[in-house]
Amino acid sequence: MSIFKKFIDKIQDEKKENGDIFAPMDGMVISLKEIEDGVFSEGMLGKGCGMKPSLGEVYAPFDGEVMLITPTKHAIALKNKEGIELLIHVGIDTVKMNGKGFQPLVKEGERVRCGQPIMTFSISEIEEAGYATTTAIIVTNSEKFPNEFVLIKGKRKRQENIMHIS
Repeated sequence: MSIFKKFIDKIQDEKKENGDIFAPMDGMVISLKEIEDGVFSEGMLGKGCGMKPSLGEVYAPFDGEVMLITPTKHAIALKNKEGIELLIHVGIDTVKMNGKGFQPLVKEGERVRCGQPIMTFSISEIEEAGYATTTAIIVTNSEKFPNEFVLIKGKRKRQENIMHIS
């Protein structure tokens, strides 16, 4: 590893705080209630937010481990060292696409670093199939973090902070 790469990694690690969740994609962050699916918008799976992606790329929102990749490849669950379990569910009803247009770049059990590419997907294929590309970003064990849950809405680039949990 080059000295420059080590220096950049050290700076990035210093920027992170426990409980920070960074944008897993470029796009518009929306509130949970704005997601067009009651399972997500009513908080049935936990607290979180949605994103309307501008590119078909998903990046690790924190350092952690890949806990699950759905057989239909449209969703990935991650867990970090603080115990935050995060589901990234790309699109609404995209389970019906049976994996078409989705390509995971990691495997279950793999350790990932914040900012590492973990999935690609085709916005055009999702839209052509008649589904919304809105991506749910849900802390599935949010009951373990009842104190503060801060959401940053609006246009965000990948690796910009979108949530802080304590």
